[in-house]
Amino acid sequence: MAAESNSSSSPNLRILVERNPSESQLSELNIKGWPKWGCSPGKYQLKFDAEEICYLVKGKVKAYPKGSSEFVEFGAGDLVTIPKGLSCTWDVSVAVDKYYKFESTSSSSS
Repeated sequence: MAAESNSSSSPNLRILVERNPSESQLSELNIKGWPKWGCSPGKYQLKFDAEEICYLVKGKVKAYPKGSSEFVEFGAGDLVTIPKGLSCTWDVSVAVDKYYKFESTSSSSS
């Protein structure tokens, strides 16, 4: 009998959180030129069809990837990278205000 190795959720789809990135890094990314998005406290089912990088101006979130009992927590001042293809539930305890950008799928580098 073979052990089942592939679950419904890919373990390589991980949310990366960088706490308190430097001002120079934020200006290099031109975050203030990105679109803004916000939501009030609550639970949201989200699916990411493209990689998203976001910077939280305010808020507090616990993100529960689908098929996992673990969560990733992030909030105001965090730079977060969410992988393409991830489905998760955001449990928002403090209203979110964030800048965000979707990575284009083209391989051109700037």
